Amino acid sequence: MKTFGWSFGITAAALVVAFFYGGVEALILCAILGVLEVSLSFDNAVVNARILEKMSAFWQTIFLTVGILIAVVGMRVAFPLLIVGVTANLNPIQAVQLALEKGSIDDPGSYAYLLHDAHPQIAAFGGVFLLMLFLDFMFEERELHWLTWLEKPLAVIGRLHGASMAIALVILVASAAMVRPGKEVDVLIAGILGMVTYLLVNGLGDLFHVEADEEEELAAAAAKKNNKGVGKAVGKAAFMLFLYLEVIDASFSFDGVIGAFAITSDPIIIALGLGLIGAIFVRSLTVFLVREGTLDDYEYLDHGAHWAIGALAIILLLTISFEVSEIITGLIGVVFIGASFLSSIVRNKRAAAAARENQLVG
Repeated sequence: MKTFGWSFGITAAALVVAFFYGGVEALILCAILGVLEVSLSFDNAVVNARILEKMSAFWQTIFLTVGILIAVVGMRVAFPLLIVGVTANLNPIQAVQLALEKGSIDDPGSYAYLLHDAHPQIAAFGGVFLLMLFLDFMFEERELHWLTWLEKPLAVIGRLHGASMAIALVILVASAAMVRPGKEVDVLIAGILGMVTYLLVNGLGDLFHVEADEEEELAAAAAKKNNKGVGKAVGKAAFMLFLYLEVIDASFSFDGVIGAFAITSDPIIIALGLGLIGAIFVRSLTVFLVREGTLDDYEYLDHGAHWAIGALAIILLLTISFEVSEIITGLIGVVFIGASFLSSIVRNKRAAAAARENQLVG
């Protein structure tokens, strides 16, 4: 309750607001959207936690305060308005007015219709970004593997310089070839921008790496002096991690934002369900994973999360041309995370049994 108390409290408040805003129907829709966002975001929380644990307490707080504002206001409210405004050539006030009209997704010119019409570009950008994230993780040489029969061959492919970019570009071109006529160029441009964004964020991290070395050494020395263990990233290093974290978090939001309009076109309900309930619970889950050291205790979770990211990336790219149920999108992450968690438990039990056996032999 210490970690999730705020989430339960904000969820209750959001449901009450939804009820007074639109009655029982609005309350139910708000709850459904909250569950949708949480089910889509297990992998997001795992990836966030792995990055967040490298950051100092100050920057962790920044992520949980400023970051939540970006997630709720930026991605769940402002981002759809921006897309609709650009698509329909509307100013911000007109976009808000159009959103509040609550037009149907099947009604040409409505807020939901315009956002749905922009889905191919959004899916291409988010899909390619997440695909690059997945490929770079799988192509990295590491001692620990979960799905060994897949991960070891992928690590071999990763020795080829630029393999992740080459594969992502081929998949992007294939996705653009299947899109409805007139959208091919838009999809290609959006996908390339997603790749550029990923490379730019990673590149900036490398650029500041040398300058951050001295800061990290000082932080590590201070941590050692105060018996606090390994130092955390501070200064520019932490700032770049924060930016990387926000871009990843935003990419994970695309499927939820678009999927929400299949349930309701009301921006208020979407903001309450996706933004308040969903985003707050994802933050709480991230904090829980960091505080409990769950990722170190269950080492396959990283792998499960990245396989879920890869699956989500492919699903996003498929939705450029095909309808994919939100149930599939939501469950696939849960399945990968659950399977990797169970595999981690089995691995831990075997390691404990081996340790006991060695003690007996010794």
